[in-house]
Amino acid sequence: MTCRKEVKLSEIIIPKYQEVFDSRYKHIIMTSGRAGTKSSCAAIRTDYQIVSDPFASAVVLRKHHNKLRKTVYKEMLRGINRLGIPKNRFYITRSPMEITYKKYNTTIYFSGSDGIDDTKGIIDEDKPIKLVVIDELTEFFDDGEGEDELANIEATFVRGNSAGFQMIYLYNPPKNPNAPVNVWCKKMEKRQDCIHIHTDYRDVPVEWLGQDLIDSAEAMKAADPKMYRWTWLGEPVGVDELIYYMFSERHRQPPDPERVYERVYIGGDYGQQNATTYQAFGLDTYRHKLQGLNEFYHSGRDTGKQRSPSEYAQNLIELMEEVHEQYGTRVFYIYLDPSAKGLQEEIRRSVHNTTLDYSVLIRDAENDVALGISRVQKALTFGIMSIAPAQENLIREMGLYQYDKKSIEKGKEIPVKEEDHGCDATRYAVMGAWKYVKRWLPADIEEEHYEVDISKMEIEEDGYF
Repeated sequence: MTCRKEVKLSEIIIPKYQEVFDSRYKHIIMTSGRAGTKSSCAAIRTDYQIVSDPFASAVVLRKHHNKLRKTVYKEMLRGINRLGIPKNRFYITRSPMEITYKKYNTTIYFSGSDGIDDTKGIIDEDKPIKLVVIDELTEFFDDGEGEDELANIEATFVRGNSAGFQMIYLYNPPKNPNAPVNVWCKKMEKRQDCIHIHTDYRDVPVEWLGQDLIDSAEAMKAADPKMYRWTWLGEPVGVDELIYYMFSERHRQPPDPERVYERVYIGGDYGQQNATTYQAFGLDTYRHKLQGLNEFYHSGRDTGKQRSPSEYAQNLIELMEEVHEQYGTRVFYIYLDPSAKGLQEEIRRSVHNTTLDYSVLIRDAENDVALGISRVQKALTFGIMSIAPAQENLIREMGLYQYDKKSIEKGKEIPVKEEDHGCDATRYAVMGAWKYVKRWLPADIEEEHYEVDISKMEIEEDGYF
């Protein structure tokens, strides 16, 4: 007789999550900071549903279909390992994405909720869906109908269930306490049939996470306590109106005149009456720095003199020539405001018609404002990015760039479109250089999710549950 492996649920989920298996609650909200293991627990709970109840299936939802396979689908497969069940006891398919327990023919379905018809076709007449897991709940408020959409999802799947139906919601709380998902959560906490469980990495055994992750958290705690409380503890700490509140004198550093910056990233923001600026940053792979070098800045409104795209193209070449002469740069990466197609063509033409001793690669900037701001904040917090005294307009804007106060009160963070040209250009440059910059962050800072591989833990030999 072959010995089976016994896995005790108490050994693979943290104590705070024991109530996730309590059938008294119809709605279970799971929030955390980074490494709170809520995704791992939700996967274990979902897999356990289909192997422990012969009459019930489950569905796992994200707002967008294209994010399912690399996130919740993989997490459910890890959950099977953590429960110690051989995968040959399941039918596991990718198209459609489904996991079926052979013994009971109970299934985990995966779906996006891009449209109203996406979830209606998942009704399981033979094995009613008793568990609905909604991952990255914030997306349903940012990109969907929020509370109304959740009510429709509940109405779709609760039919046919006499008892035991549950919905689990997972998300990392946005920084803004007024964010719609945070407001919804406070409202749900008042319900008798709802429980809200919040965790952070301090609730998890160190051996599950590893000391490197703990060190990363402590590094952020020392560098920026407020960002630490949001990122690692999952606290809605509030949004500072000043976007780069962490920018200080320590970030104002002149570049080393003796150092060669072979790669330089230049972000460009273009305006006809508003300012046009180029902000140049050198990549220092030895010291792990993105060092500000120089800038070009011209405001037609402030000077009373407008410049043509061809003039601005020439201004860029002059900036590159100066940087090349001073720092021996061999390659310039130019990331331009995506809307500035005319300027981009003028720059291409000017580069083509000018004999240069270096290469110039021109790209559309990645213009995800929120993500770009977050990355600049990280680079500043950990001292990876500095700004040269010569970038005086950028330094000035760093102390002025802010969110609209009314937007914060409404639960959104929308930057004021004033005094932002250098900040936009800097954001473009940082996004362009991010594949290098992110390597210099403390371990796990850049990862959106941290997965704990509980399946590597020692498992006792015996039966299943």
